[in-house]
Amino acid sequence: MIEAAGLTKRYGDRLAVDNLSFSVKPGQVTGFLGPNGAGKSTTMRMILGLDAPTSGTVTIGGRPFDKVAYPLREVGALLDAKAVHGGRSAYNHLLCLAQTNNLPKRRVDEALALVGLSAVAKKRSKGFSLGMGQRLGIAAALLGDPKVLMFDEPVNGLDPEGILWIRNLMKALAAEGRTVFVSSHLMSEMEATADHLIVIGRGKLVADCTVQEFIDNNSELSIRIKTPELAKLSAVLSDKGGSVQADGEEALLVTKLGMTEIGDLAFDNQIRIHELSPIQASLEQAFMELTKDSVEYHAAVPAGKGA
Repeated sequence: MIEAAGLTKRYGDRLAVDNLSFSVKPGQVTGFLGPNGAGKSTTMRMILGLDAPTSGTVTIGGRPFDKVAYPLREVGALLDAKAVHGGRSAYNHLLCLAQTNNLPKRRVDEALALVGLSAVAKKRSKGFSLGMGQRLGIAAALLGDPKVLMFDEPVNGLDPEGILWIRNLMKALAAEGRTVFVSSHLMSEMEATADHLIVIGRGKLVADCTVQEFIDNNSELSIRIKTPELAKLSAVLSDKGGSVQADGEEALLVTKLGMTEIGDLAFDNQIRIHELSPIQASLEQAFMELTKDSVEYHAAVPAGKGA
């Protein structure tokens, strides 16, 4: 388990992480989300002892990371897949890590096989594609068969097959009772992979809940209605306080009214309904709504020609 208590990091006048407290529990995939500049990377670096907190504490299995004798046996981390000496082969890179952590040589071959790099084990990493480098970084994280795993943007550079592989791998690791902590900007992947979310904005905790709770708490359910009597139904629903908008030529999108209420109103007013279905907001939509005031960098939309 990873536990942070009052974790704070200040760089001069800038407060990167602000009194952050959370727990990452074993047996589930925990997604770590936040806009650019929210403090995610700084937090992960403090967990691994790469940055010292200004105040507060963070422990892994009840101990600070710098108190662990053989780090790779306790924690596997992928923060920067490019942090590899380009002149070394994939095998030698992992062998060096294994030797410094008192791991058997066989773990190198096992890790390379697990990530699909056995065929290029003797090739220098400087010739690797982005996806191959990512797989090598994941192999390094898995080398010591650790109980805690931390991944920062693990699907970066992977093809669709690789994305599905890492998604299933993280779920399998969590199912074995390991602690899996994943930071990513890909909301669709987090929605498909994570069980729990920790969301921060401007260094502060803004959500700590399950994925479904996050979506439910930060979005409004829409109801799609298909009917040949659009105008009549629209007027009826608007009169009852519904927010109604067209969705194509034969359908409406309605918020602020429930499905049962809409069905009863249609029946009472003798309006035929061909479709009545809920539309669940995505994790991306809920995330954008919650963090809209925490975004540090706003890009302008370029004007079209003739605008």
